[in-house]
This record gives sequence, structure tokens and C-alpha cells, in this order.
Amino acid sequence: TELTMPVPVESPAGKPNMVIGFKSTETTVPLTIQPELKALAEQIKANADTRVSLVSYASSGTDQASTARRISLSRALSVRAFLIEQGVANLRINVQAEGDKNPGGDPERVDIFLQTPGKK
Repeated sequence: TELTMPVPVESPAGKPNMVIGFKSTETTVPLTIQPELKALAEQIKANADTRVSLVSYASSGTDQASTARRISLSRALSVRAFLIEQGVANLRINVQAEGDKNPGGDPERVDIFLQTPGKK
């Protein structure tokens, strides 16, 4: 059976291949995104050269930057664990917890970037 992939392997202009939104205190992968994330894992496994970068963000209240960083790390590790459960090798996944250092967009999210060496 053929799978239709939800996102292309190459992201134009540095945009993430997938964005996973979270509720403000949520750290587990939302059930609603799991089918898309499974399809993305199949896409990653199909290309042995593809590496994954997870960049996670969380909003912070006043003087809560360390809490935001912990929440963002928990989110990224949750997505990483999900991908590993789907068969993606852990050495192909890079985790970056940015906490409240959000460059724009929803502050409660994990951005997934796929990189294939040698392709531009």
C-alpha cells in the first residue's frame, strides 16, 4: 500500500517540515497529530541519510524561563521517543530545547526539521 506523505523532505526557506502544537502545560505528543507523525517517521526511515532536528518552545510567565526550558525539553523528548517507537534510529534525532526563546509563531510547539546531507 502506498502512503501519502504529509510533508516534503526538503523545507523551503528554513521552514519546519512539521509543527506540533501543544496546550500550555502539555508535554506528551497529542493524539490528533500521531497519524501524521507516524507517516513522517516512515518517510524518515525510507531515506537512510535523513536526519531529524526537533526544536521545541514553551511560553514562560514572569521569571519562569527555567520552567519554560524544562517544558520545551520534555516536549522534544516526547516527540523523540515517539519517533524512536516508530523505528527511527535515536542517533538520527537531534533535540534542541529553546524554552521561551521563540522567534515567532505559536509559543507552545515543537518544530521538526528534516535534513538530507548533500541536498539543497
